[in-house]
Amino acid sequence: MFPRPPPRSCDTFVALPPAAPGGRVVFGKNSDRPADEVQEVVHFPAAAHPPGAALECTYISIEQVERTHAVVLSRPSWLWGAEMGANEHGVCIGNEAVWGREEVCDGEALLGMDLVRLGLERADTAEKALSVIVDLLEKYGQGGNCMESAMAFTYHNSFLIADRKEAWVLETSGKYWAAEKVEGGVRNISNQLSITTKIDREHPELKEYAKSNGWWDGEKEFDFAATYSYVNTARMTTSGGRYCEGYKLLNKHKGSITSEIMMEILRDKESGINMEGGFMTTGSMVSVLPQQPNLPCIHFFTGTPDPARSVFKPFIFVPGITQLLKTTSPTFGHDDPVKKQPRFQSKPDRRHELYKKHESAAVVMETLKDKGKEMLKEIQELEKQKISQMESILQNGCLDTKQVVNLFSQCVEEELKIYG
Repeated sequence: MFPRPPPRSCDTFVALPPAAPGGRVVFGKNSDRPADEVQEVVHFPAAAHPPGAALECTYISIEQVERTHAVVLSRPSWLWGAEMGANEHGVCIGNEAVWGREEVCDGEALLGMDLVRLGLERADTAEKALSVIVDLLEKYGQGGNCMESAMAFTYHNSFLIADRKEAWVLETSGKYWAAEKVEGGVRNISNQLSITTKIDREHPELKEYAKSNGWWDGEKEFDFAATYSYVNTARMTTSGGRYCEGYKLLNKHKGSITSEIMMEILRDKESGINMEGGFMTTGSMVSVLPQQPNLPCIHFFTGTPDPARSVFKPFIFVPGITQLLKTTSPTFGHDDPVKKQPRFQSKPDRRHELYKKHESAAVVMETLKDKGKEMLKEIQELEKQKISQMESILQNGCLDTKQVVNLFSQCVEEELKIYG
């Protein structure tokens, strides 16, 4: 089997104190997907479920748990799971496509994106989310088409999982996996295995399986990336590519990584982190997770392509959140081509209201230079204003829950007004 072409999608970042100042953890992700794919931002409240209930994920049904946590997700609008998101306990997860020596399963199982949502719905800490994901991986496996297309696009997954106190990297190859607790303040993942010899948790048969395939001799120090990748990626921080560029940008700002710096990193086009072309950045997320438990976690989402021309809009978990209608895509029930067999025979219009208006605004920004510049300036001002308001909440600890229920939706309305 020949290696697939080099993967081109997604970058996820985390900065822990003291790399991030003020006793805060800062998390960020760009979701790089097919350029015509719509990403929606949706909220699901906490829920109780009857014993023995089944849960329908993108392709398969699994056992539901008794209680699920409230989540906010940024996801391709055709599937059940999510590219990235957060839950009410301050857990954030982003995933990446990775490939390696282990062949990707062609059969339908859980998508890596399903595992992101399941981790958020079922765990109240980063390490518990890791456990949820690896347990589900063992039980149900990972696999299935990751693109809304009759052409198959499949991969293994890596995950960056953070909470108010710590962060973990989890990388998989089929059902096998390795996990590394983040130390040293900053960490990023891209589309290649990056865990080398620092392995803090692992699949019980990880090494034996590698040995049985002749990938590791059992003598030299075990290096997960070198063993399970097509090529030795142990030295990838000194090689080219987005992983390396992301690593450099995080280290450049080490000690001063705020939400604004993280947004700046996600907007960086020169590095390829803000991707353009057939695969592009279709949605972005930045979260601020204060270590002080009395302060709220703040999650910013764009819900639109190209963070350089988008607004990071704030979301805070409180009871009674207003439905995020303007960033929620239409649904098609049993008539959805994803649900029918054979799948993906047609592609419905999944654009939500913000996506449509942003799409028109992007044309203005490209073709009518003066008007476009003015529009860009206005959305930048709107974002600055919201960041300043959120900073005030974090500094003063004052939260008006009556206002916060509409926080994200109100910002969407203000953005729509600018697009006119």
